[in-house]
Amino acid sequence: MTKMPELERVHRALARAGVASRRAAERMVAEGRVSVNGESARVGQKIAPGDVLEVDGRPVTAERPAVFLVNKKRGVISTAADPQGRPTVVDELPIGLRLYPVGRLDRDTTGALLVTNDGELAHRLMHPRHGMTKEYEVLVKGRVSEAVVRRLRRGVELEDGVTRPAGVERMSRRAPACTWLRFRLSEGRNRQIRRMGEAVGHPVIRLHRPAYAGLDVGTLEPGAWRELASEEVGQLASTVGLAR
Repeated sequence: MTKMPELERVHRALARAGVASRRAAERMVAEGRVSVNGESARVGQKIAPGDVLEVDGRPVTAERPAVFLVNKKRGVISTAADPQGRPTVVDELPIGLRLYPVGRLDRDTTGALLVTNDGELAHRLMHPRHGMTKEYEVLVKGRVSEAVVRRLRRGVELEDGVTRPAGVERMSRRAPACTWLRFRLSEGRNRQIRRMGEAVGHPVIRLHRPAYAGLDVGTLEPGAWRELASEEVGQLASTVGLAR
């Protein structure tokens, strides 16, 4: 029996080729920028191996998959480009690859951020069902009591609902009239830790993410990066159910 070719939705093929994230690729299809075999693509359309895929009239060719771990500096924007001309996390990475960050750290937050051209891997890492672990070192105003630590662990009421239980502990680091806390989260709401600090009366002063999904910035200097080894990429892919 002849095996039928495996079909794939257009936006997933674009993501896999490193053109854009799945969501952005779907928008490109909806905007009429994508064609298959010379015909305008439809949202949700499936293509087969050998189909000619183009974006803005240019053929799509798959890039080599690449994943980079960046130790983001303060003041750097977690996007591929910034209309205001501010520095972004991809500015210092190898040129010639269409890279975008896996999630975001706000402008003033430093630390571990993955940047890749593998749209499918990025999509799965960011999906809430996979619950990638994120570790943070947080300096907050005031002396944090054990009661507040327990409250943070249980979950805090925010405007978008109660946060999930989290790993929270006081660190041995000292700062005048402040407290260092270590957070381990499996969810990633916008500015979550900053909002949690405000909710319990301890505003965040500094926020650093030393590790994401088990990958630690280690000795990387602020702004420095390294490309993940194939074994590390394979482990990430396996964690989110991708065969590599």
